[in-house]
Amino acid sequence: VTVKNSSRDPATAAGQEDDEPPKEEPWKTTLKTTTVAIEAGEFRGRRVSLWDLLHCRYIPEENRRELLELYEAGELTLEQVKSVVSTIVSRA
Repeated sequence: VTVKNSSRDPATAAGQEDDEPPKEEPWKTTLKTTTVAIEAGEFRGRRVSLWDLLHCRYIPEENRRELLELYEAGELTLEQVKSVVSTIVSRA
């Protein structure tokens, strides 16, 4: 029987190297914590995060990707994203 020596610490090998989860991008956190009152569909009468609205069935995948890219790049403000998403969901 051959025993291989591991250069890794047992705690590290067990995945305990970093107890903190990976940091979320600030722009993504902002979208998840910013809520909008929507008076349409299943959202009627409640506040919903922009993130949830962006990922709802009313926002086509292509539009979602474009909005996220523009917001992340700083080409759209939070208010602009809020306006566009609210308009799309309200018209759906």
